[in-house]
Amino acid sequence: MKAQFLGHGIPSLLDSTLQGRLIVLEGPDCVGRSTQIRLLQDWLERLGYGVVTTSLCRSELAEDGLSRAKRGNQIGRRTLSLFYATDMADRLERQILPALESGFIVLSDRYVYTIFARYAVRGVNPAWLRKAYGFALVPHLAMYLAVDIDVLAERALKAQKLGFWECGMDLNLADNLYDSFILYQKRMLRQFSKMVKEFDLTRVSAHGSVAAVQRRLRKKVRALLDVKETELEDADVSEPIVEGIAE
Repeated sequence: MKAQFLGHGIPSLLDSTLQGRLIVLEGPDCVGRSTQIRLLQDWLERLGYGVVTTSLCRSELAEDGLSRAKRGNQIGRRTLSLFYATDMADRLERQILPALESGFIVLSDRYVYTIFARYAVRGVNPAWLRKAYGFALVPHLAMYLAVDIDVLAERALKAQKLGFWECGMDLNLADNLYDSFILYQKRMLRQFSKMVKEFDLTRVSAHGSVAAVQRRLRKKVRALLDVKETELEDADVSEPIVEGIAE
């Protein structure tokens, strides 16, 4: 399949053919993405696929600097969004593209859509953001885990994930973590809802048990890969493999 990009792309790869598939899992903080990515990886590997996983802030070039920048909270919002672009570009060159060219499935825990949502909420021009990230590949499948704010808040409390950035405390929305979390995540959910139509994201309900959500995700992945469901697989996902809530 010929490589497609969100914008201007990468000149040397405009005519490239990618043998693998890029599958993205998006959604707000505490919705359970990381848990579902691990389960998808395990399932796909048992089916015989080679799988590579990636996520934001995992670039060898940018990870350490990004972590320090977020701790200090001293870099401007537009500059920080470009720092994330450096992280994305480095992972694209070193991890994602080599894996796709070799026929692997790449599972990405978050992608550019999270950056678009975060910085639109923080007042960065959406058109500028999309142009800045025009080098990014269009995923073969981008799934958005949709959830109501009350369920999201319950999961955040259970997982003890009411941190500075998850609550959007840099925006001064409220004087306590919980209220700020609610206000910030509502804004994030509105941005994601807009992008579902703009980028043709596949909306998947994140309500219910970990196993129930995993079944929904596998159904979408099977359709992409043209993989039939087996009785053994159905029995496997019915078990409570993971009950905790990850990011």
